[in-house]
Amino acid sequence: MKKIDKLILSSFIGPFVLTFLVVVFILLLQNMLKYFDDIIGKDLGWDVLGTLLFYFAVSMTPLALPLAVLMSSLITYGNLGEHFELTAVKSLGISLVRSLVPIFVFTLMITYVAFLANNYMVPKAALETYSLLYDIKQKKPGLDLREGAFYNGIPDISIKVSKKYPDGITLKDVVIYDHRGRAGNKEVTIADSGKMYTIFNEQYLKLELYRGYNYNEGGSADMSGRPAQNETFSKTKFDKTDVVFDLSSFGLIRTDKKWFASNRIMRNMSELILDMDSTHREVQALQLGLFNTQKSFFNFHFKKDSLRLSNELKTYRHYRDSALLAKSKKDTTVKKLTPQVQWGTSNQIQRIFIPPQLTEKDSTYSDSLYAVKFTGSEVANALSHARIVKNQLENFNANTESIKHEYRVFQIQWHKIMANSIACIAMFLIGAPLGAIIKKGGLGVPVLASILFFIIFYVLSLMGEKWARAETVPMVVGLWMSNAVLLLIGLLFLRQARADARLFDADFYNVVFDRIKQRWKNFFDTNPKLT
Repeated sequence: MKKIDKLILSSFIGPFVLTFLVVVFILLLQNMLKYFDDIIGKDLGWDVLGTLLFYFAVSMTPLALPLAVLMSSLITYGNLGEHFELTAVKSLGISLVRSLVPIFVFTLMITYVAFLANNYMVPKAALETYSLLYDIKQKKPGLDLREGAFYNGIPDISIKVSKKYPDGITLKDVVIYDHRGRAGNKEVTIADSGKMYTIFNEQYLKLELYRGYNYNEGGSADMSGRPAQNETFSKTKFDKTDVVFDLSSFGLIRTDKKWFASNRIMRNMSELILDMDSTHREVQALQLGLFNTQKSFFNFHFKKDSLRLSNELKTYRHYRDSALLAKSKKDTTVKKLTPQVQWGTSNQIQRIFIPPQLTEKDSTYSDSLYAVKFTGSEVANALSHARIVKNQLENFNANTESIKHEYRVFQIQWHKIMANSIACIAMFLIGAPLGAIIKKGGLGVPVLASILFFIIFYVLSLMGEKWARAETVPMVVGLWMSNAVLLLIGLLFLRQARADARLFDADFYNVVFDRIKQRWKNFFDTNPKLT
């Protein structure tokens, strides 16, 4: 590696690391604000919050890496241009394209790292993040007694205090309603004062109550244990008593991650391919089931129909029958192969299309081919059968469209893993030539330009994904449109940078405006005036 390559590369690595950390922090803060209400007031430990923040930060890398490459390349070549180092490099006979090579090679390495992160780290981080976030949402708020209001956070217990002292332990005028007996407000404890604190690693809440009474109202029981008709009432006075409540319901209960693993953002490319293959076979199973049951739909009209099975469905039927046969041999039980989708049966009818003029209970319809005599029951059966067929076909179309939509979702995620990685190259091809043209370093103009192109990239990505999901455009066009547009812009900037264009200098536009003004004036001066 030449010294000039080391100089340029060292000028890029520092801003890249700094901008990457800043971008991750900004994206992390923006993403955490969406779940602020679900996290606050849950008494989560620092270990839980740290884990959640770490996994959220890993999930932000698909957006952070392209933006960091764009901003750092802008800063690097803006600084080189501002301090005339690019001019010195060109004076040595080194072209601008040659000076881009070391950072371009480094960007290729970043692209590969981005692919590995998007394909392996991000799905696992997303699984951990959203499973933990779901458990946090289900967790009860922390124990928070408010003065003059009943607290019902503990199951079947209501606590009210008139005053809570600043130490957070001492209480005044405590009232406790115990509903664990499912008998209403029949067990009440009143105390003049008390202390509240947790014990055994915050698993239990202990209340030390002073100078109070315990009231208990309930029915008595006879020798057999059956409730008697007479009611009992007891009043117990105490100078000091201890009440302990279980706080296990306040703990963070983790849900099995397998219930979240089927989401598309938690799957890598190989798993997405398996998911797409599975959904495609589900569509084939529906189509094969429809083909096998079509004659039961229209058993008279299509009795001699010559509709043939497509080659794709033939291949699937052979695959399915072979798999079922192998399974039946393995189980040593021969089972009759049935279609994947059962469409039901219906009554036999003679004709499905009923002429509109048929209104009498016993009518005869004739045409050039045959004559059919209908009765009222036959007409009713025919209409009922037609409705059944229509509903089943509508259900088939709805199920097929739902599975195809799921297939497109998996396909979109597969393309996004690749597209978000390649975006690093497109961002570099914009940032480096643009920095050489602007010739301004620091965090001023480069940051504004980076935000502008990142917004363009983000908006085009959302639009392309939406169009691809709705099948408005082909999948490849929708998911790769943002990269293609930015790549064309980058090549345009590279061409202008090689020609030392002054696109962002005021003098450049003043000269262009003067030329247009002079040509406009000459055009009217050469034309003869109308008399």
